[in-house]
Amino acid sequence: MATRRVIEDEAGLIGRKDRVLHVRFSVSECQRIDVAAAGAGLTVSGFLRALCLEGAGVRPFLTDDDRAIFAALASDMHAVGVNLNRLARAANSAGRIAPGNLDPALADVQKLVAAIAIELRELGRRGAQRHRGA
Repeated sequence: MATRRVIEDEAGLIGRKDRVLHVRFSVSECQRIDVAAAGAGLTVSGFLRALCLEGAGVRPFLTDDDRAIFAALASDMHAVGVNLNRLARAANSAGRIAPGNLDPALADVQKLVAAIAIELRELGRRGAQRHRGA
């Protein structure tokens, strides 16, 4: 009897894909799936497999590290929001914002937006690599 090489990834999923599932879709659903798979840079099979495994919670889209990063970013967003609300209240009561208060608040917003953009770009890159098996 021949020995079959079995590969498991971090989610404990077997790398060899020797099972076939049959699913029915309408023509318009198939067209939408084709477009979505192409947009994600995946085959239809890889695209549907990724959706099924993520949807079932077997291979979640976000890792624990991703969740920690987004929690830290959410905390930073809250702090920036508090500062912007403080500035808005000051502007409403005094009719203006002191010049020295606005620049640091805007710098915080710019840093936060840049950090979010970097993390989202990195998340997309890692997700695409994971789906392609890289």
